[in-house]
Amino acid sequence: MDALTKDGSIEVICGCMFSGKTEELIRRVRRAVIAKQKVQVFKPHIDNRYAVDQVKSHNGLGFDAIPVACSEDILKLTQPDTTVVAIDEAQFFDEALPRVANELADSGKRVICAGLDLDFRGEPFGPMPALLAIAERVDKLTAICVISGEPATRTQRIINGRPASYYDPVILVGATESYEARARRYHDVPDKP
Repeated sequence: MDALTKDGSIEVICGCMFSGKTEELIRRVRRAVIAKQKVQVFKPHIDNRYAVDQVKSHNGLGFDAIPVACSEDILKLTQPDTTVVAIDEAQFFDEALPRVANELADSGKRVICAGLDLDFRGEPFGPMPALLAIAERVDKLTAICVISGEPATRTQRIINGRPASYYDPVILVGATESYEARARRYHDVPDKP
C-alpha cells in the first residue's frame, strides 16, 4: 500500500493511547517522502501538547504538520499535487471528516488517518467509527496495560489519582499525567450507566 497508485485510498490507524498510532503515521509518511511523494500532514489545532506545527509521538518522533480548526480546512489547504494526506488525532475532528477523507481519496490521494477509536468511557470516539467503515485498510494497535502488562485496548482517564467519572467532558487533551493504557478488565468508568 506504500506505492503510489492512481486510485486513492483511506487507511486508519487506531487504538488506545500509548499504542503507537502517531509513531506509525509518521513511519508511513516518512516512507512516502523517501518514495518522493508529496505529503501534507494535518492535525487539530487543539492538540498542542508537544508542538503547535508538528505531529509528535509520545516517544519524541515528529513531522511537520498544519494545525486546522475543522476538517473542511483540510480540503481547502490540500495542494493539487499532494499525493499523501495524513491526519493525526482524527477523533478530535468534526463529523465531516469521513466525507473529506472520501473526497480526497476519490481524487486519487492516499489518506492516512490516526486516532483513538474509543474515548475514555470506552465508547466510539467522534468520526472514527465512520472512518473505520469506509477505510480500505485498518490497523488496530494495542498498548501495554499499566496494571497487568497484558495488551491494552482502553484509555483510562485519571483525575486527581482516581478514574474519571462517566460524566466528565469527553475531550481533555493530555498525556501520561491524565491517561493510562488499560486492558478491558482493568478499565474503570465510575457512574457509567
